[in-house]
Amino acid sequence: MVKYIIVTGGVLSSVGKGTVAASIGLLLKQRGYKVTVVKVDPYINVDAGTMNPYMHGEVFVTDDGAETDLDLGHYERFLDINMSKHNNVTAGKVYFEVIRKEREGQYLGQTVQIIPHVTDEIKRMIRNVTDLENVDIVIVEIGGTVGDIESLPFLEAVRQMKLEEEEGNIVFVHVALVEYLEVTGELKTKPLQHSVQELRRIGIQPDIIIGRSTVQLDDETKKKIALFTNVKPEYIFSNFDVKSAYEVPLILEKEGLPLKILFKLNYPEKSVDLSQWNSFVASLNDGKKNVNIALVGKYTRLKDSYLSIKEALYHAAAFLGIKPNLIWIESTDLETKNPAEVLSKVNGIIVLPGFGARGIEGKINAIKYARENNIPYLGICYGLQLAIVEFARNVLGLKDANTTEVDPNTSHPVVTLLDEQKRVIQVGGTMRLGAQKIILKEGTIAYELYRNHEIYERHRHRYEVNPGYVDKLQDAGLIISGVSESGLVEMIELKNHKFFVATQAHPEFKSRPLNPAPLFQGFLIAASST
Repeated sequence: MVKYIIVTGGVLSSVGKGTVAASIGLLLKQRGYKVTVVKVDPYINVDAGTMNPYMHGEVFVTDDGAETDLDLGHYERFLDINMSKHNNVTAGKVYFEVIRKEREGQYLGQTVQIIPHVTDEIKRMIRNVTDLENVDIVIVEIGGTVGDIESLPFLEAVRQMKLEEEEGNIVFVHVALVEYLEVTGELKTKPLQHSVQELRRIGIQPDIIIGRSTVQLDDETKKKIALFTNVKPEYIFSNFDVKSAYEVPLILEKEGLPLKILFKLNYPEKSVDLSQWNSFVASLNDGKKNVNIALVGKYTRLKDSYLSIKEALYHAAAFLGIKPNLIWIESTDLETKNPAEVLSKVNGIIVLPGFGARGIEGKINAIKYARENNIPYLGICYGLQLAIVEFARNVLGLKDANTTEVDPNTSHPVVTLLDEQKRVIQVGGTMRLGAQKIILKEGTIAYELYRNHEIYERHRHRYEVNPGYVDKLQDAGLIISGVSESGLVEMIELKNHKFFVATQAHPEFKSRPLNPAPLFQGFLIAASST
């Protein structure tokens, strides 16, 4: 019988529920249990695809083309499994489905209400994952914070699940902030107490509490939390600040969290081997070679906008014994500053993905600097398209060259809208999305890194390299190292350059701590040799 671990959060958002859920999943998987994770997002958006990165962080894309919350990236990286559209439940999806059923008359004349119809749909979507995946345990992370109006139907749904499931089939884990006042040296538990009181008010008694703090919780603090939350001290755990999120599973393992969860679920304890994970975490901090990497984008003030790229760099760096120093550069700054002044001390340049006109000239200036100064370059999605624009302008001499996304009237549309996108009306969920086949050309850097003729990488774009310019670009020295089955340009390289590779895909989404993405490895190897 499938069992459930429900993870809720208190006091404030971004307290680390996603990392905790992923860590629990890793610790149980390493004990031989089959685990999956569902992220519940209470926002009305159907998915994360139309959200500004400053509002939400990066949009994580799955193999089946779902545009999801970034926490699914945590789950994939920690558990080394592939998520799907079914692993992200949003209020938008729930209400959309309820309204569809009402319009089709499936409720047989009933007055459609939050309870039971919306809550029943939430439960159906959560349980649907167990029908699609052969698992022992489903971890359900409820997004937002206890007390939010939009979270109430979801909390009510999991409260009902507790009643419907057999005893021992559901465990509630509550993650909440414990503020540390540095001035007095005190840990303040009152905000956590209030969040648990709010949970209990709506009928949920947490089985386990994880106190999130800058410092480790002492025994006295745990006893105080226990007194006011009706949770025994041995079921209260500390999740304190560490250098890397990848250390969190090791903290929770040391504190004995998996044993208590398995006890609550009536599952037997099994031996665990975390040696590979320990080695990976150690290697994150043991890099012998310092490498300065410039990341050029338009959302760099919120680093979570490019979370998977940052993590892919760390994965590759740990594997190679390199210590990357990430230098975040707003692309708009490179429109007014001399690129040489900003980029002269970097060992490698990544132009990050994005959309729209803001900051593109700064990205093009960064690409030009990398190309002309033999600086290792990795372009991702928009980073490929703008590399084509830069090459067309400054090598082919087509000074007006541009992408029609920015200038629909350019006389040289070297990047243009995909044919199938010309019929698209809605913007949500309509891009070229998910895993797509890429055919690699032998003798290229890409082929040497992947060591395969055919690969699959995830995509998220509407524009392509204009086929009408491909011959001119190749005649001028551009290498098309990867194409799709239909002939779309998927990867490009430059001759006589240390490392100049760009891809239309998002290889960062498939990078794993113990299996780094090949393009990021190749890029860091080149950057470390400068």
